[in-house]
Amino acid sequence: MARVTVEDCLENVENRFELVMLASKRARQLATGGKDAKVAWENDKPTVVALREVAEGLVTNAIMAEEALQDQQEPLYSLEATDEPAE
Repeated sequence: MARVTVEDCLENVENRFELVMLASKRARQLATGGKDAKVAWENDKPTVVALREVAEGLVTNAIMAEEALQDQQEPLYSLEATDEPAE
């Protein structure tokens, strides 16, 4: 996809305001390295990649919510006891 238009994105999102919120959240994830891109970067900025993902239907509010829930359920560290004494 050479160019991303709002109309391309609105096929997968209800309105422009939702599109802005979704694309900005996804672009922030891409820019900070929190998530991998679902499309090729092609020397684009994170905002363009996020809009391309929305236009292709790879990112929706439902998908973002599901990924956020999965991230919350993954433990950051293990609380299992070890056999090694604490120093």
